[in-house]
Amino acid sequence: MPAYHYVAVTSLGKHQKGVMEADHEKHVRDQLRAQHLIPLKVSVARSIKLMQFNVSGLSEWWAARALSAGALALFTRQFATLLSAGLPVEEALLAVAQQTDAVHVKAMILSVRASVMEGHSLAVAMEAHPQAFSHLFCATIAAGERTGHLDHILLRLADYTEQQSRLRQKLKAALIYPSMIVCVSFGVVSFLLAYVVPKMVGVYGHLKQALPWMTTVLIALSHGLQAAGLYLLFAFALFIFLLHREMKRRPAFRYRVQSGLLRLPLVGYVLKTTDTARFARTLSILCTAGVPALDAMRVAAQLMVCLPIREAVEAAVLRVREGGAIHLALKNTGYFTPMSTHMIASGEASGQLDQLLERVANQQEQEVTSLIDVSLALFEPAIILLMGAIVLFIVLAVLLPIFQLNDMVG
Repeated sequence: MPAYHYVAVTSLGKHQKGVMEADHEKHVRDQLRAQHLIPLKVSVARSIKLMQFNVSGLSEWWAARALSAGALALFTRQFATLLSAGLPVEEALLAVAQQTDAVHVKAMILSVRASVMEGHSLAVAMEAHPQAFSHLFCATIAAGERTGHLDHILLRLADYTEQQSRLRQKLKAALIYPSMIVCVSFGVVSFLLAYVVPKMVGVYGHLKQALPWMTTVLIALSHGLQAAGLYLLFAFALFIFLLHREMKRRPAFRYRVQSGLLRLPLVGYVLKTTDTARFARTLSILCTAGVPALDAMRVAAQLMVCLPIREAVEAAVLRVREGGAIHLALKNTGYFTPMSTHMIASGEASGQLDQLLERVANQQEQEVTSLIDVSLALFEPAIILLMGAIVLFIVLAVLLPIFQLNDMVG
């Protein structure tokens, strides 16, 4: 049964939007009239591949927005719980859709349910929404459907998505305070240089003596900020925009940028450890779901963010396909730590590869979390000290000519 978006008018004259399942558009209008609503517009909730950005397709585009990490984790947990309770897939999807208040999430779930009721598998129905469900999600769902353990696989996926959501929320919360310090400090310094300093140092132009170098530098910075401050801000914003666009459009450019980032001491370690932990976690989930090792490695490699690491892992997949051991192939990439490769080798030898991969992922994620916590703890006082040094420089640059004038008068 397909899902429809509708816009209707209530008895009070207010517009009401929503999603409804029905056999056809006329059925939707009849149901709305039965609820004492006047239908204005009814349209089918279609896949994102069929949508265009125009006025008539705005509601469909709204329904095709990507799910946030929190919304995906909540959907996966609710869906897994209902399946574990014995509900059929279509009834579980309907219950989850009725539970959510977000219109675009409800439309997406009902669209998946409609595809399932038309005879498609759950994995195929979810693949029609790539903005919401990743390759890992669809491949794991397909494996769960093949093995008949979809509820257990969904529970693993729920744990994974909730963990990723918690990590993102933790990083966002940890970055709020340093970001506020940087923004406020930048604003205060810019205000001093643009408005306060020129008035205070304007009187120095009447002095017939050489100004201290600190005062000269401060006056030059103040004049430069007044003359070209807005242009510099615009140029910086344009640079960020162009960099982001080129990173998305040109894989070769993104490869070079990421290669440079991987060579940096701290940033490179965080990127490398995060990507290898994501690979280990994904490979563990897929192996638990019964996906063959080669297919699982291919899917896990596609989810890696850094192109140099992804390319090295894809080369490792080829070596494994030729008969090589997984731990040796990953060791040759140079991105996996010795502890990780030893644990993977132990998992291959004992037949518990999925469990050892999960331990590898846990250990590396804990390392990254600890490193980020320490870095942020050091970053906050460093920013405060830096801003204090800048303010001290401004104060000295303003006061030194006054001290010199007092010496001359004395």
